[in-house]
Amino acid sequence: MKEVIVFARAGQGAITTAQVLGISLIKAGKYAYAFPHFGAARMGAPMNAFLRFDANPIRLRNQIKLADFAVVVDDTLFVQRDPADTLKQGGIAVVNSTHAFPSADGKKVISVPAVDISMKIAGRPLANTVLLGALCALAPEFSLEKLNEAMKERFPGKLLDVNVKLAAAGNEFIKQVK
Repeated sequence: MKEVIVFARAGQGAITTAQVLGISLIKAGKYAYAFPHFGAARMGAPMNAFLRFDANPIRLRNQIKLADFAVVVDDTLFVQRDPADTLKQGGIAVVNSTHAFPSADGKKVISVPAVDISMKIAGRPLANTVLLGALCALAPEFSLEKLNEAMKERFPGKLLDVNVKLAAAGNEFIKQVK
């Protein structure tokens, strides 16, 4: 079983991010289970969304402390903490940031200027989809094609078109950096 944690603030789309990624995995023939965790229900409060996926049905329902993958939508949540601390050995984190975070102990922390990319394409900060596209380029467990199929179920019309472009841009950013 593989696990993903999405770090964001309430209102930044973390739950949608985990759900869309989960749907993409289901479309790839996996079982997936996405769920949120948040404290005070107020806009801007730190929160997490979690995703587990496997070839077999998933029975665990507890929070994830260390994950195989992390998606950090808001890097201000890691001012005094290293995103790598949220990863298992060999884990990968994609962070919406222009600041580089250290990668060590077999853990990769990749910074992606997701807000800058989304502002150029969409004219507004939609970092989540850029980060998901980047994750698809970094890990063979995820597919940009399946992510696009999942977004077709979640986003209507022009919003779908923008999100497909954002995911492609995040994917391309990683390919250029490699």
